[in-house]
Formats: sequence, C-alpha cells, structure tokens
Amino acid sequence: MDTAALILTIVGAINWGLVSVFQFDLVAWLCGGQTAWLSRVIYGIVALAGLWCISLLFKRGTHRDTDVQHRPAT
Repeated sequence: MDTAALILTIVGAINWGLVSVFQFDLVAWLCGGQTAWLSRVIYGIVALAGLWCISLLFKRGTHRDTDVQHRPAT
C-alpha cells in the first residue's frame, strides 16, 4: 500500500509540475477535461494517496532505519 501511495503521489506531483511550468494538465488532457468524472476520480485517488503518505512520516523502525543504526562505522 505504501509503494502504491508513493507512486500515485509522485504522478500527482509530476502533473502539478506540468501545470505549473507548461500550464498543461495531463490528467485532464487524457480524461476529457478537469470536470470529467474520470479526471475527478483520478484526482481523488491521488489526493487519498497523498493523505496516506502523511502516515509514512510517522513510521518508525523501517528496514532502512534499522540497517543504518546497526551498521558498523567505517
């Protein structure tokens, strides 16, 4: 679930970057406009993924954190 949320959040960030730099909304272009039902569903899913990613900020004891703590100094 974490990986899927991160991928969707990255897709959303890229879309917002396109909007910012080129004034081009890829999701709207692919789905028939910003107000099309499919666009709204995609925007909603990306928003939920972003909210899920907030929980990643508060996770402790991930594999990566554990490896760094127990690795001998070089």
